[in-house]
Amino acid sequence: MRKLLLTLAAALTLAATAQKTTPPTPAETQAAAQPSTDTTWWRHAVVYEIYPRSFKDSNGDGIGDLNGITQRLPYLEHLGIDAIWLAPMYPSPQVDFGYDISNYEAIDPQYGTLADFDHLLATANKHHIRIILDMVMNHTSDKHPWFIESASSRTNPRADWYIWNDGKPTKDEHALNAHLGPHGWVVPPNNWSSLFQGSAWEWVESRQQFYYHFFYKQQPDLNYRNPAVEKAMFDAVRFWLDRGVAGFRLDAITTLYEDPTLHNEPLTGKLDASGFPESNHTLTSGLPEVHDFLQRLHNVVASYPGQRMLIGEIYTPNTTALRSWYGTAAHPELELPMDTLLGFHKEGHGITDSSNPTLVAAHFRKYITEAETELDGHTPLFVFDNHDQPRSWDRFTTPTETFEQKEAIAKIIATVLYTTHAAALTYYGAEIGMTTHTPTRQQDVKDPIGITGWPKEKGRDGERTPMQWSTIAQSGFSPSSTTWLPIGSDYKTINVATESSDPNSLLRWNESLIALRRNNPTMHDGGILMLDNTNPNVLTYLRTAPTGAHPILVTLNMTATPQTIHLDLSTAHITSTTIKPLLTNAPSLNTTTTLSDITLPPYTSFIAEIE
Repeated sequence: MRKLLLTLAAALTLAATAQKTTPPTPAETQAAAQPSTDTTWWRHAVVYEIYPRSFKDSNGDGIGDLNGITQRLPYLEHLGIDAIWLAPMYPSPQVDFGYDISNYEAIDPQYGTLADFDHLLATANKHHIRIILDMVMNHTSDKHPWFIESASSRTNPRADWYIWNDGKPTKDEHALNAHLGPHGWVVPPNNWSSLFQGSAWEWVESRQQFYYHFFYKQQPDLNYRNPAVEKAMFDAVRFWLDRGVAGFRLDAITTLYEDPTLHNEPLTGKLDASGFPESNHTLTSGLPEVHDFLQRLHNVVASYPGQRMLIGEIYTPNTTALRSWYGTAAHPELELPMDTLLGFHKEGHGITDSSNPTLVAAHFRKYITEAETELDGHTPLFVFDNHDQPRSWDRFTTPTETFEQKEAIAKIIATVLYTTHAAALTYYGAEIGMTTHTPTRQQDVKDPIGITGWPKEKGRDGERTPMQWSTIAQSGFSPSSTTWLPIGSDYKTINVATESSDPNSLLRWNESLIALRRNNPTMHDGGILMLDNTNPNVLTYLRTAPTGAHPILVTLNMTATPQTIHLDLSTAHITSTTIKPLLTNAPSLNTTTTLSDITLPPYTSFIAEIE
C-alpha cells in the first residue's frame, strides 16, 4: 500500500519500542556469525513479486494474466526463484488494481479462471516454485456482497461487519463533510485521515451513517471486533491453502484494528495531496489486537503440511519495532515480516554527501547488523523493490550518473540482497534493471492516487509498467498494440532477451548471485560478520563457513572513486590471506589471490572465497 513507509512508519515512531542505540554485544555478534542448520525453505528463499497485469499477456487484451505467468515459469526457474508472490488476482472493480476485492474465493476474469490458477500452481510445482498469494484482510471493495448488504440498512445480518458511526452533531451545515442525519446535521466522528487522501469517513444515505476507510473510500475497513468477520476471512485463507498455496503476503496487516473510542489522532502538521490535514495513524495502525489476530491466523496456516508461511507488509521506524511482528516461540505470528529499513528507509548517519544519500555504506552496515543481532535469531526478509515504490534503479542512482555506473550500483543492490543471511524479496524486472516510468501528463495516469493528487502526487504507474521481455513490439509482453500501461521507453536495451546474451549484464549477474546463494554451502548456511566497520565508503562482510566449507568475503565499493581496503580477519579467527575470486564486475580483480591491499574500482562488487 502506498507510502506506508513514508507516512505510516514515521507516525508510528511515537508508539514504537525505543530503538537500541548501543553496538551489538560480543555474544550477539558471535551468534550472528554462527552457520545455520535450519533447512526450512523460506529461511533461504528468493521470493519474486509479480504484478499479474504487468508480467505477461497470453490472450492479447493488453493485460497480463495467469496463463502468461505459467508460460514464463521456465524463465523464473532458470533465474533461481523459490516462490512467486502474486499481487491480487481476485475479482475486483480494479479501483486500486486488485487491492479492492469483491470475492476472496475466485479469479478475476481478466486474469483467467480457477482452472487457470490450478494449472499455474501445478506447473509451478514442476518447476520447483511455490505460489504465495496476496491476502488483503483489512478491507474489501465497496462492491463486495458483504458491504452491499451491510450498507443496505442498520438491521441486516452483516450490519456490523464494517465500521459505522452516526457522526457528531454540527450546527454548520456547510462544514466539511457535513450531512443531514436522522437527528440533524452531522460531521465525521473524528479527524482521522485516509492514507489515500481526504477524510477516512464516507457517508452512506441508506444507513444515514459514516463508514471508515483507511485507504480509498471504495475500500471500507472490515470490523474485526466482530468474530464473524474473522471466521469469514479465515475460511477464505483455508480455501487457498486447500488448493495448495505455500502461504500469504498480508497486505497492510498492521491496520486491521482501530481504537474503539474514536478519539482524534494527533496531526502531522502536513496536508495531503488533496489538501486534507494528515493524522498520524497511531490509533488506526499497529494496535495490540493485531498481534493476537496474527497468532490465530498463524495457527490456521501452521495446521497445514509443507511449511506454509506468512509474509507481512510491515513498515516500522526501527529494527526493535520489527522484532515484535515475529511473535514469540509460544505464540508465533509472521515468519517473514518485511524489513524495509535497509531498502527504503533514508537516514543521514552523519553523511554530508547528498549526491547519493541512500547508497551509503554506514546505512547498509547499520541495518544488516541490526537484522542479524536484534531479531533474536529470526530470519530477516530484505526488500528493495515493490509495486508501491519507485524502482531501486532510480532511488539508488542520480540523473548525472552514466548507464554503466547505474548498472554497477544495481549490481551492488543485488549483491546485498542475495549474499546476506536474509531471505530475499525481489520484484519483477528488478533483475534486468527496469526503471520507473512516471507519467508526465495527468491524462495518462491510471492510478487513482495520481489522478486525484496530481501534480503533487503522480501515483504508482511508473513502477508498474509491463515486463520488458525482448526488443520486438510491446517488448514481447503482449501481442496487442495497446497495453494497460505503456511499455517502458528503454525496452530496446533493457530486456530479458538482450541481457540473456550478454555475459556482463545485470540479468546474468542476478542469475550468478542466486546460483551462488543456492549452491554454495557458505552462502546458503553461513553466518555473517561485519568487517572494516569504520570504513565510510566500502561495505565488507564475511559469510562464515559451515563444516567442510570455506568462508566467503563480500566487499562493495559504494563510491565513484577507487577504494583500497586493508582487512583484518583475526576477529573471525582466520589466518589465511589466500583468496579465490567467485564473482566480480571488475575484471581487474579476477586474478586477485591475496587479501593484501585490494583496490576496488568505482562501484565494484567483489565476492571471493578464503582458502
